[in-house]
Amino acid sequence: MSVRTDGPDEELRRLARRVADQEIRPVAAEYDRSRAFPRPVLERIHAAGLFDLQVPERIGGAGLTPVAECIVQEELAAGCAGIALALIANTLALTPILIAGTQEQQERLLRPFAERLQFAAFGLTEAQAGSDAAALQTRVRREGDEYVIDGRKRFITNGGVADLYTIFATLDGTPQGITCFAVPKGTPGLSVGREERKLGIRASNTTEVLLEDVRVPAEGRIGEEGEGYRIALRTLTRSRATIGAAALGIAREALSLAVRYARERQQFGRPIAELGAIEQMLGEMAMRVEAARLLVYQAAERIAAGERSPLYSSMAKAYAADTAMFVAGEAVQIFGGYGFMEDYPVEKLFRDAKIYQIFEGTNQVQRMVIARTLVKEDG
Repeated sequence: MSVRTDGPDEELRRLARRVADQEIRPVAAEYDRSRAFPRPVLERIHAAGLFDLQVPERIGGAGLTPVAECIVQEELAAGCAGIALALIANTLALTPILIAGTQEQQERLLRPFAERLQFAAFGLTEAQAGSDAAALQTRVRREGDEYVIDGRKRFITNGGVADLYTIFATLDGTPQGITCFAVPKGTPGLSVGREERKLGIRASNTTEVLLEDVRVPAEGRIGEEGEGYRIALRTLTRSRATIGAAALGIAREALSLAVRYARERQQFGRPIAELGAIEQMLGEMAMRVEAARLLVYQAAERIAAGERSPLYSSMAKAYAADTAMFVAGEAVQIFGGYGFMEDYPVEKLFRDAKIYQIFEGTNQVQRMVIARTLVKEDG
């Protein structure tokens, strides 16, 4: 495994870092306070060519690899994880179509994302089905050439702004009946419920999505009947490296701010960076950030090579998320009382970091996946 420092990957990193510096950092605190959806910022990110990188070249997209997506997400999330999350949500929602959609479906559903800024939402999570995706209760029934969907999705990123939803519903109430559907915005019966008020990532749009007698033509089904659970798991395996990259961006930013502050802050007649306790903290933070980096990009390269095992993507997601929470917490401590105040950016990093230990499968579930995969693959 290698993290490239030259060539196209590094050019992409420089572009993403410049966009983060110029378009995201100056407005991150304001969007965090207002909780407004940052559409103007996302329009500029799209204009820079950083949206929907996985859409194939044959239908007008960039056709870039999971490594490229991780590079972009690391840089943008370092600027503001809430703003950057809109890109992850698009990737998550479009991946089922890339995995299991026909060429006609990919052309029809993905080309608009290559041509203009659009948003997509991944409709899997429900009130009683979070990390346990197999427990979802949204039902679907077949009526002639149509499917009729009824249910309620919860905690859906981009839920209130999406132009396209990938919805998972079960035909018979079992995991074996779960099927995936592409549902365009404006479909009768599809509506947006309440918008969530969150601890962190406040610039992201998170809502309920309500489905009442939503009729989807047969050509809106992604994959075969009963393949939805497998499609969802493959999607999450691919996306968890990107989630890890965003957490890495948070951790890296927190470390950078802590180092800078420790150099400048004077106590006991010298910079606190020279105090042994602070040195120990910074050293531990730096080691964890670099370990997370290696795991994230190893997972991304394995996914790019076609690996379907969830082992490394689960490791990357869990370790990077834990690292983000640890490093942001230590940064707050190094800043002392100032770290607890909204006038300084580390408290936002601390709040933003927490969700990465929770969504796309809690870190406890990731450890379970890691252990079970090891036992199965060794067997």
